[in-house]
Amino acid sequence: MTRIHPTAVIDSRAVLDSTVEVGAYSIIGPNVTIDAGTKVGPHVVIEGHTSIGRDNTFFQFGSIGAAPQDKKYAGEPTRLEIGSGNTIREFVTLNLGTSQDVGVTRLGDDNWIMAYVHVAHDCQIGSHTVIANNATLAGHVHVGDWVLLGGFTTIHQFCRIGAHAMTAFTAAVSQDVPPFVTAAGNRAVPAGINSEGLRRRGFSSEQVMSIKRAYRLIYRSGLPLEQAKAALAAEELKSPDSAEYVRMLRDFIGTSQRGIIR
Repeated sequence: MTRIHPTAVIDSRAVLDSTVEVGAYSIIGPNVTIDAGTKVGPHVVIEGHTSIGRDNTFFQFGSIGAAPQDKKYAGEPTRLEIGSGNTIREFVTLNLGTSQDVGVTRLGDDNWIMAYVHVAHDCQIGSHTVIANNATLAGHVHVGDWVLLGGFTTIHQFCRIGAHAMTAFTAAVSQDVPPFVTAAGNRAVPAGINSEGLRRRGFSSEQVMSIKRAYRLIYRSGLPLEQAKAALAAEELKSPDSAEYVRMLRDFIGTSQRGIIR
């Protein structure tokens, strides 16, 4: 039995592994490559210079690899790169990159992207994330591994979301969210750490407590940010089993361009 529905329109220049499945009325453009085991549902449009890895699932009505929603875009051959093992639900939009940034929008591996999510140009999304319904990422947003974005989360352009962070339902993020931190509200403010998520991923109680102490140094000690960073360096020495996680926080804060949520 053929894996390509007879109503699908696939450009002869597209490169699809023989195991790829394509549903009814889907359209795949000439500069698309799709690796083994990926399933494309009905009424999906995949265009642009788009490469897709193995074992992804695209549900119906997705728009993948369309031109960026940026008035400066003039048809440059920018790209969209999607890893392996991702689930892309209904009406998701993933746009190409722009020449004003690295020229590529990236999605890593094993991500769960729910319905109506928009990922704009030049976003860089890691692996093992969950992005809930109607979340919207503006251009140039960076999302670390194991992040959970609640439904209707909105993220301002150029913001970064650190690894293992979480946003609550309807959070409006206009500054960077450090690793492990939960952000909530409009505008989003820190609301503790994502302790339950950390435990589910195998963090020990001691490691979670060390991350909590680091959080308190940043947000509850009353220290100016520079002094808080120095205190984090001291915390690393106190907790060698957790030092890498405290260092993640300190490094993230030290490289923030927009400032962190406070």
